[in-house]
Amino acid sequence: MQTDKTIILTSTQIEHKIRRIAFQTYESNIEEKTVVIAGIVENGYKIAQKLKSAVESISDIKVILCEVHIDKKNPLNTISTSIPSDEYKEQSIVLVDDVLHSGTTLIYGVRHFLNVPLKRFKTAVLVNRSHKKYPVKADFKGISLSTSFNENVKVIIDDADMQVILE
Repeated sequence: MQTDKTIILTSTQIEHKIRRIAFQTYESNIEEKTVVIAGIVENGYKIAQKLKSAVESISDIKVILCEVHIDKKNPLNTISTSIPSDEYKEQSIVLVDDVLHSGTTLIYGVRHFLNVPLKRFKTAVLVNRSHKKYPVKADFKGISLSTSFNENVKVIIDDADMQVILE
């Protein structure tokens, strides 16, 4: 059985979306000297790396990059970060993921950071879908996509190319 694939975003379009999110991040943190960009393991972290570069190219804000380790199949498992909580305490944080499907990964990521006092907390996703089961939203999003339950949004990010595909 062959599945139909539709390219939703090309590499160039993804770069433009990330740049727009960088401007939103900057505007939201214009008074800050430092911001923490925390990417959820795998694609969220890859997008966070690109977002870090984009924010630094348009502002003087120092960006601390953080990798968030969440077991997406069982988000109740221990969540950890690549930097200690003292480094993001009283900081402004942007939590980044590739796709907001049901909201499970994002809401557990948010919950983890709420154990530490923060200055500001925002969320960013490349693709926002309309099938949330939790009251979580993306403050910054590359694209909003209404899809059916049986469709899958796949984000491909590697050294050679980036794409968002609807399967």
